Amino acid sequence: MDVLVYLIPVSLILGAVGLLAFVYTVRSNQYDDPEGDSRRILSDEWDDHPKP
Repeated sequence: MDVLVYLIPVSLILGAVGLLAFVYTVRSNQYDDPEGDSRRILSDEWDDHPKP
């Protein structure tokens, strides 16, 4: 049972780090390309120059 004293805080810290990383990626607009994927998946051409 002494192991739980270490495992619970470590798991909470890792969860918080993951949540902060997700919030950072959302705020830095890394998921913004609403039209690009839907058109690229149907295209036969290679996209050598993706949108920045």
